[in-house]
Amino acid sequence: MEDNFFERVYTIAKQIPEGRVTSYGAIAKALGTARSARMVGWAMNASHNRADVPAHRVVNRNGLLTGKHHFQGTNLMQQLLENEGIKVENNQILDFDSVFWEPEVNI
Repeated sequence: MEDNFFERVYTIAKQIPEGRVTSYGAIAKALGTARSARMVGWAMNASHNRADVPAHRVVNRNGLLTGKHHFQGTNLMQQLLENEGIKVENNQILDFDSVFWEPEVNI
């Protein structure tokens, strides 16, 4: 179950357009498991060796970089987002609503 769930999470994460972000909860909702945002977070943490999964584009529901401690270096997650044109201040995405990407439901 867990591996399959993680792969389903990665399928959605790979669709997040450059310069956009989504949340753990939005991915969980799209999978039809709205209460599994924490498991989505575990999947993102487990993806750190997979270059094909843009885990830096997944943040919490308020636009906070809560997963940043899972990236090498202290500000790598923020740097990756800023390289895509996303403005971050104090671990918070500015204009969060304008860069938020809503995944399609039940992928």
